[in-house]
Amino acid sequence: MTAFFDALKTQRWDDHRYYHHNRINQTLHFISAVSFVVAYGWLFIDPVVSALIGWLVSMTTRQSGHFFFEPLGYDHVNQVTNEYKEEVKVGYNLRRKVVLIAIWAAVPLALLASPDLMGLIEPHTDWTGYVRDVGAAWLALGVAGLLFRTVHLFFIRDVQTGLVWMTKILTDPFHDIKLYHRAPLQLLRGELYDPAHGRA
Repeated sequence: MTAFFDALKTQRWDDHRYYHHNRINQTLHFISAVSFVVAYGWLFIDPVVSALIGWLVSMTTRQSGHFFFEPLGYDHVNQVTNEYKEEVKVGYNLRRKVVLIAIWAAVPLALLASPDLMGLIEPHTDWTGYVRDVGAAWLALGVAGLLFRTVHLFFIRDVQTGLVWMTKILTDPFHDIKLYHRAPLQLLRGELYDPAHGRA
């Protein structure tokens, strides 16, 4: 178990030091993390609502931070290129995220074009039903995306790496709240980049 938690600590540190320099990105991750915790709670009440919160609020804020605010050039703090960071990224790097987001965006269109998804589901009869079908499909996509990359890592790395990554993803909301809860205030003080980067 020591090796597992050491690997988890390493994945978390690499993710933070490589991909969370910008305070706007950190603030968006804090917002995302809080909404993910709310979504986790809603899983026990209404999984479809949980998925809608997760994708529309949590994932939108989280990925906006990465795509629009995080520097993509040479990382002078860690002395690596962005290409290197993308190559060694354990989970979903930007290229893989684009594919996942494209599928996410295609789901509502697919349900408009084929309300029964070619006979796979009961077709919706009103807009509420449509929204719930979208949420259910997004829930399935989230689970599939998590399991696909976990199993993929089993083959391209090893089983422990995959299980560590899955654990990291599922617990990231709680860890991000702890890590980035001060980011909004630091951003309001005019601190655009985290000066702590580069310190282990």
